[in-house]
Amino acid sequence: MGVSELLLAGLILVLGLCGVLVPGVPGSWLVWAGVLWWALQDPRPAAWGVLVGATAVLLLAQVVRWALPPRRRLRASGATPRMEAYAGLGAFLGFFLLPVVGAIPGFMAGIYVHERLRLGGHGEAMAALRTTMRSGGSSVLTEFFACLLILGAWLVAVIRG
Repeated sequence: MGVSELLLAGLILVLGLCGVLVPGVPGSWLVWAGVLWWALQDPRPAAWGVLVGATAVLLLAQVVRWALPPRRRLRASGATPRMEAYAGLGAFLGFFLLPVVGAIPGFMAGIYVHERLRLGGHGEAMAALRTTMRSGGSSVLTEFFACLLILGAWLVAVIRG
């Protein structure tokens, strides 16, 4: 697999990751499709292992999301696309700064920073963070974290390739 095809597969994964934050876009399916396309183009055992792992992680994430509040309640709680961008950036940075587990506090820190800038005070920002996480933020976090895990596994497989 050439460099241009790897970059294209990576772009599909990143677009899928961004799509998780946008309601109505099948972000997790884009991530899976990117891994599938990569595995079909690069038929090494590691590629197929990442594909099988990605499938299992996404199925597990869907099962967990069924137990959480639905995402549609998130907009009703006052969440904005800008807040989701802050949360996604925080999770992405946290995932790589504090490998893997940093995505969870990074996601919540992104929401907190957005709400602190919007509302001005610590107490109001913490209350907004709790409301957001209870109103569907945990569902978005679950799907985003699953896609970050897949992206990380793909990066490891490509770098070790």
